[in-house]
Amino acid sequence: MADQNLESKLKQRLKQEKIQLWIPPYTEEDNRPGARHMQDLAERFAPLLCVEALQVESALEGIRVQAVIRWRGNQTFRETSVASVELLLPRGAKKTNQDPKTKNYLETRLDVLAQEVVDRIGEEYGLKYIKLILNGKTLSADQRLDVQSVRNHSKVMVLKVSDTEWKQQQSEEEEKTKSQSESLQRTEKGFQILSERDGSEDTSPFLEIADQRGNPLNIPHQEKKALILAMGFHEKGRSLMKKKQFDNALSHLLQADQQFSKCGSALLSSVDNFAVLQLDIVWSYRALEALSCLEDGKLRLLRAEDAFLKVYGEQQQRLRMIKGNSGREEVLFLRLYLLQSLLSYLDGNDAQARQQLSKVEVLFARLSLDSEKMSQLVSLGFSEREARLGLRATQGDIQEAVTHITSQREEREELQQRERQRRRRRSEVVSTLTELGFSRRDASKALQLADGDVDAAYQILLDSKAAESNNNSELSPEAADQLLYMGFERSVSETALALTGGNVQEAIQLLLDHQGVLPPDMMPPPPSPLSPPSSSPDEEEPSTSSSTADSELVSEVLEDLSRHEEDYLDLTLEEENELIQTMKRYLSRTHPV
Repeated sequence: MADQNLESKLKQRLKQEKIQLWIPPYTEEDNRPGARHMQDLAERFAPLLCVEALQVESALEGIRVQAVIRWRGNQTFRETSVASVELLLPRGAKKTNQDPKTKNYLETRLDVLAQEVVDRIGEEYGLKYIKLILNGKTLSADQRLDVQSVRNHSKVMVLKVSDTEWKQQQSEEEEKTKSQSESLQRTEKGFQILSERDGSEDTSPFLEIADQRGNPLNIPHQEKKALILAMGFHEKGRSLMKKKQFDNALSHLLQADQQFSKCGSALLSSVDNFAVLQLDIVWSYRALEALSCLEDGKLRLLRAEDAFLKVYGEQQQRLRMIKGNSGREEVLFLRLYLLQSLLSYLDGNDAQARQQLSKVEVLFARLSLDSEKMSQLVSLGFSEREARLGLRATQGDIQEAVTHITSQREEREELQQRERQRRRRRSEVVSTLTELGFSRRDASKALQLADGDVDAAYQILLDSKAAESNNNSELSPEAADQLLYMGFERSVSETALALTGGNVQEAIQLLLDHQGVLPPDMMPPPPSPLSPPSSSPDEEEPSTSSSTADSELVSEVLEDLSRHEEDYLDLTLEEENELIQTMKRYLSRTHPV
């Protein structure tokens, strides 16, 4: 970490002064270093960075070698499409008489299978069983390199395994990949089922999207479906993060990010889920030590900060107006500033890292809770989550915390009561429409399309029935042919016959009165968005086995959903404190530049 910090600072200095180490005078024609010029550069930079000149010179030489290799690699890749891939080999796996500090590179085309590269590395370095890792993911031997995001200058880790270990890891990797894939598929299927439900069935679980006040958001069906899938993947990922299964969690979080991309910006500015997701993704990068994702992490933190600004407002004034305080949400800003501090340090910007860390320490002091006050609240019958959130919302005032928690419970019960009443009213309306002869499925769908308006839903059902009747009416082919012989178009002829009950003379007169073109109000309604009416009770509901499987799947994904709407704010700050102490140790070793 400290070496990367020094290297990042040197790269910044070189960039600022526009020094190109891969060309003279720093690199000779035979690619050897320009020793005197490199030494002068090191002696000039050493006091500025508060590091010994020899250490700076060694770091500069490493940067120079990388620059020369990259420059030559770029030329070769442009001319021949042959990429240069850096190999991070296991300990002891070097060529004969090779300097241990020398980096290893493999030249290869990117349109070849990974297995070909595995074979070449194994033969060249005497490694029998190996696997290749790129950005924390194992490369599949039966897929091309470019398909798996291998690029020119990519860094690929080579892991050596024994015969027994190889077979075991292959089996475990296949099982892990299969399990992860099944988890993603089951999560998606479960939340797809939930996204299609509207709450008309009293006993069926369903999901509803609400704003920060708890009010349902009226959004288009497809956008709602994408948002529910995004939130479902996010909740699953957060559940896995709590179990420290960060690799599997990251797969679900990235799926959530893809679904959020299908939602409109107006919707995302109403809820903070998208911003929280960006934090969770970068927090997972940190846990996996995925330094190769540094640039992506910086972009995600910028998105998170921008999203918080839109949702909460400047200085969180919109949040205070809605919730009365911002104490609970401050944990999100603590994590945001902490991650910004970490990435700034890794990027060599110690000043920015210190600045953000100072914000973190102020927030941490404010959000750290008195254990005695926590115990008092728990003894009064409140949960630890309620106690934490309550104390943070009231800046540690125990009496105000009791009032706040009690108020929150009452508001939650009121929302649940209103929801029960809404579902009951909706079920009654669907039952009424069913008694009028419509299927329960169509009645429910019509009510959803009508945004709960009973009269509008009834009209949708009537239009659907009329359209079905027109489509199914028996028209005499001979009658239609007579109108065609007279020069009328087929679609207009069939409509005229349908309107006149198949009477040819009346249909002819109708068309003559309108000069062969019927007005829009006489044309049949457009195809109904409802499904055709069920012809038998058996078609009304899915099969028992399918229904049972769906219910089990829904129950499975609902287990990962928190029963408390502010669960994502309930951080103990233990992990954050560990990272704070680590950052303080690293920054104490350096001085402001």
